[in-house]
Amino acid sequence: MTNPEVAILMLSLFIVLVLLGFPVAFTLLAMGVAFGFYAYHDAGSIQEVADVLNNRIFYLLNQNTYSVMENDTLVAIPLFLFMGYVVERANIVNRLFESLQLAARNLPGSMAIAALITCAVFSTASGIVGAVVTLMGLLAFPAMARASYNKSFASGVICAGGTLGILIPPSIMLIVYAAIAELSPLRLYAAAVFPGLLLAGLYIVYVLIRVGINPSIAPNPKKDPSITPGQIYLDLLVSFVPLTILIMLVLGSILGGLATPAEAAAMGALGGIVLAALYRSLTWQKIKESVFLTAKATAMVCWLFVGSWTFASVFSYLGGHDVIANWVVALDLETWQFLLLCQAIIFLLGWPLEWSEILIIFVPIFLPMLVLFDVNPYFFAMLVALNLQTSFLTPPMAMSAYYLKGVLKNQIELMDIFRGIMPYLGIVIFAMVMMYQFPGIALWLPDHLFGPYVP
Repeated sequence: MTNPEVAILMLSLFIVLVLLGFPVAFTLLAMGVAFGFYAYHDAGSIQEVADVLNNRIFYLLNQNTYSVMENDTLVAIPLFLFMGYVVERANIVNRLFESLQLAARNLPGSMAIAALITCAVFSTASGIVGAVVTLMGLLAFPAMARASYNKSFASGVICAGGTLGILIPPSIMLIVYAAIAELSPLRLYAAAVFPGLLLAGLYIVYVLIRVGINPSIAPNPKKDPSITPGQIYLDLLVSFVPLTILIMLVLGSILGGLATPAEAAAMGALGGIVLAALYRSLTWQKIKESVFLTAKATAMVCWLFVGSWTFASVFSYLGGHDVIANWVVALDLETWQFLLLCQAIIFLLGWPLEWSEILIIFVPIFLPMLVLFDVNPYFFAMLVALNLQTSFLTPPMAMSAYYLKGVLKNQIELMDIFRGIMPYLGIVIFAMVMMYQFPGIALWLPDHLFGPYVP
């Protein structure tokens, strides 16, 4: 039954429950089933109490669960996660940070720049924001603290760099987006390459300018005269090159059309095991931990999909999508105004919500309107992907800050972390403005590799 008022109530109640701390996946399921029971209820068919359970919402829930489990696109998620967890436990990142720190020792804020590059590389290998921020918090923050870095500045570098994993391919978030929007993950990966590099580059430029203006916040550590350039090059060769080759093989096989994301992810998982073995860090205990964490994270993503698809189906059936679409159309917006409205809403939602809730629940509301405003869906996807960086960096629910605070505990105050990450919010917005002004940043590579997009 069409009942837009109930749909809006459903959406509002979901936001309230999430803000109260209820698990997102199971809140979506509960709301979908509860309101779906009302939406699909046929009062005339109920003769006995037993007939109450004869409701189409249960069939819908069953079908959505089966659809998620058989979705070929989502197969890449556990494999990419496994690759990231194996790399994380193989001590490869420790070697990478140390070698990059030595290589950048002559630059202002060398440890901060090394931390950003390490975050970008590790994010590319894992795509797990929590793992990147946590590991770099344990690894890079103490090193920067010993070098008398400003704690707020150091924490901002780690939090901002750690979020790059949801943007730079092979990104878990882009796999999820491809499944939601029914877009090609290959074109999404190609579209995300330059925006990801742009954002990482802007972070590094900001660090150089900030430290150049105020060197006291990031003094360079004392140089060890016993370390020779040849030793630095050898350390880079051992730590940076193997992991970079693995990432390039995985990403290159996808962009070159040699493998699907799932096949490339399988190759990456095997490559992660080989790297761990070469570094003599492969143990049965680490494999078990990686498998357990992979299963845990994959189950969360799958249940998010089941819950969100059930929620979205009921919300749409009740007329919720039509209400929002009609409201936007009635505003008689220009294309740039529509894009600004969408991104403003997503940015504001990033204050209380994480990227998964925003992506799975709210982005599908805008997708059907892209045709009305003649917006390339891959360009829109990149704007959203950049914008979702802010969901990790925007207080009060800046999850990257809480990840870092969780591992540093009393070494830093949460408000100091918030102050450190605020400049990076401005950088993200600046990157979005640049991409809007120069759409080729996102669209040139996919068009070059796969031809112009045809709706």
